[in-house]
Amino acid sequence: MKVFLVGDLILDEPNPDLLFDEVRDVLKTADVLVGQVEVPHTNRGKESHFDIPAPPAKIEHLDALKNAGFHGITLAGNHFFDAGNEGVEDTINKLHSLNIKTSGAGMNLDEARCPAIFEKEDIKIGFLSYNCVGPKESWANEKKAGVAYVKVITHYELNNANPGGKPEVFTFAEPVSLEMMQTDIENLKKQVDFVVVALHKGLVHTPIDIAMYERQVCKAAIESGADVIVGHHAHILKGIEFYKGKPIFHGLGNFATVTKALNVEENASPERLEWAKKRTKLFGFEPIPNYSNYPFHPESRHTMIASVEFGKNGIKKVGFIPCWIEKDGNPRVLDIEKGKETIEYIEKITKEAGFNTSFFAEKDKNTVSVQPE
Repeated sequence: MKVFLVGDLILDEPNPDLLFDEVRDVLKTADVLVGQVEVPHTNRGKESHFDIPAPPAKIEHLDALKNAGFHGITLAGNHFFDAGNEGVEDTINKLHSLNIKTSGAGMNLDEARCPAIFEKEDIKIGFLSYNCVGPKESWANEKKAGVAYVKVITHYELNNANPGGKPEVFTFAEPVSLEMMQTDIENLKKQVDFVVVALHKGLVHTPIDIAMYERQVCKAAIESGADVIVGHHAHILKGIEFYKGKPIFHGLGNFATVTKALNVEENASPERLEWAKKRTKLFGFEPIPNYSNYPFHPESRHTMIASVEFGKNGIKKVGFIPCWIEKDGNPRVLDIEKGKETIEYIEKITKEAGFNTSFFAEKDKNTVSVQPE
């Protein structure tokens, strides 16, 4: 079973089918194709006012995912409750009506913790999805819609005689929610051959850096039975690591990610406008000029389709297909020669993050295989 995994999907602009025109043929070669939908899709509901709310996208825009060949969608993200119960309900119902399975969100916590399971030729693969970045208002509980989650605690420690100076930052998972995730993985592993866990995690718009909690949660998932970990949320690629022989794609970056909600120009939302101005100073980047649909870090134009091939006796191959984000926000598949810069970028950020991963380009297949050194 060949599984393709892609990064964040924000279908916030008209004609979302066009976003997939240059990748559609490749995506449809997967037995299972799964991505992360970032925002709720609804034509009703009320916009939230906690954190920085994302505007909901039109519900009919989800049709583009069916047309592109998606079989599954993970939903546990920080924006998924931004249109309230209606946004959660409408998005899930629409995806299910398209025969696209979901995990990570529901009308209560039990539903949000349910896996999506795929089967082909006696191989079963289960997907789970968790939000590790908050806000707590997005979390589901026994009586509230929302997402499955792992609560992460941040501690700032000043380790020098310099009050007000730059502190050392420690992040770690709160034990109860971490154990909830581990229990879900252990239970799912009894039902399927392989478990894939999607984690909404990472330092946004920040190349290379991996926060302390990220490796803790990934390792806990693998020790509980997960076979593959994929990260979303940072809106930029992160390195590829192996732990106990299992691949961790720490961040798949953006894939089909278009929005004007983070533009400074003509932004009607005071909260989003304030954040659009603030984030360039916080993260040290300026959006690319003339990329009005794509207000992200210039390095985020490098992206990938992660590929994992599963056999009856284990994972047969791990790798990725290099891609590039075009001016209109649409991804384009690159062959090995044209994708050389992107491949070198992924290898660079992997090495600089301290991960011992080997890369092997397969020119005849236009893919790059990865394995532990």
